[in-house]
Amino acid sequence: MAAPITAATSPLSPASRVQVMCSMLNPTSASFSRQTASFPSIRLRPVPSRFQALSCSAKQDTIDKVCEIVKNQLAVDEGTAVSGETKFVDHGADSLDTVEIVMGLEEAFQITVDESSAQVIQTVEDAAALIDKLVAEKDA
Repeated sequence: MAAPITAATSPLSPASRVQVMCSMLNPTSASFSRQTASFPSIRLRPVPSRFQALSCSAKQDTIDKVCEIVKNQLAVDEGTAVSGETKFVDHGADSLDTVEIVMGLEEAFQITVDESSAQVIQTVEDAAALIDKLVAEKDA
């Protein structure tokens, strides 16, 4: 004889229930049935606009120059690789180090980075893409 056990899958959605049927004859198997029409884990959310500005790829020479500035600001060892995917925190950078990196980038590229854009920068690629965007706006 099967004994139904009903458990909520999420405390936030009481309409979403999972029913588990366990058989006394075969205790190693169970069947699951879901009583909901949607799958909340698959729902897509819109990307905030502050992240959309940095979605373009940067020029390779900009990435190389940013890598050099990051190496100098964070005193990265000579043999350590720094690439576009490198996150500042991977090299021990804190928020003050990130501010110093941004200041170094502003000086090297003769640009001004506003505070909201500076807070989004986490990788070399993020910084290089923002620099390319700002330089293009400056030249226009």
